[in-house]
Amino acid sequence: MVRHEEKYTRRRLMSSYLTTIVSISLVLFLLGTVGLVLLYAQRLSQHVKENIGISVSIRDGIRESEILKLQKKLDAMPWVKSTRYITAEEAAKDLSDDLGEDFVGFLGFNPLLPSIEVKMNAGWANMDSIPGLERKIVAEPEVKEVQYQKSLINLVNENVRRISLVLFGFSILLMVIAFALINNTIRLSVYSRRFLIRTMLLVGATRAYVQRPFLVKGIFQGILGSIIAISLLISLLIYGNRELPDLISLAELDLYLILFGIVLFLGITLSWISNYLAVRKYLRIDPDNLYF
Repeated sequence: MVRHEEKYTRRRLMSSYLTTIVSISLVLFLLGTVGLVLLYAQRLSQHVKENIGISVSIRDGIRESEILKLQKKLDAMPWVKSTRYITAEEAAKDLSDDLGEDFVGFLGFNPLLPSIEVKMNAGWANMDSIPGLERKIVAEPEVKEVQYQKSLINLVNENVRRISLVLFGFSILLMVIAFALINNTIRLSVYSRRFLIRTMLLVGATRAYVQRPFLVKGIFQGILGSIIAISLLISLLIYGNRELPDLISLAELDLYLILFGIVLFLGITLSWISNYLAVRKYLRIDPDNLYF
């Protein structure tokens, strides 16, 4: 009878232990997925900003050697990601392709000017920086004018700001929910051993001695739950890389290692704190309340 009861108790403890690890794993996987969304949202934002172009129109009669010299000068500027020199003939060909007819043959001459298409680094692609950069470019003697879409730049930055705020707020909310779920799961696990905690205190064990095995087990649960969550995230990345190779790249190993490190840190920290709070409650509880 005693042996049967011991097996039943061991089975209950094992079930509680596995439930706790599964709960930690799923919550951490969800947090890690949000982290991946934030990571790729930032990358997508950077990609969009770096594809916002500034068209630098060159004055008529400027020699190609001087234009190429200006292009090199622009390439050396810290805010420039890349440049492309477009001759008047290339501009006319592109416009003819867009219109579907040869407007140069119709007019008898090419009215377009050569230009340099400039792509900016993401940090400079905002209306706080561009007007100052525009003044510097226009000051060059070869430049006739600078053209860019102000409304598009404002729209991109405003949408990026809104999306970032929504994702940040969602991350904070999810963090609170994650802590609540992990904490409740661990509290239920500790609750099943509340009489053991009281018995250890009655035989003279100190509070630190009683807490130690629970905290060590909490750290182990956090590590194991984190490993499972990281394994699920790696599987998600591999699948995403196969389905969306242009967006999801496995080459940026350092970023993923940082994310996995955060998941591991959260797993250990949340599990340790939850175990500490749960055990402390039953160390201080009135013995008459142990049955409620």
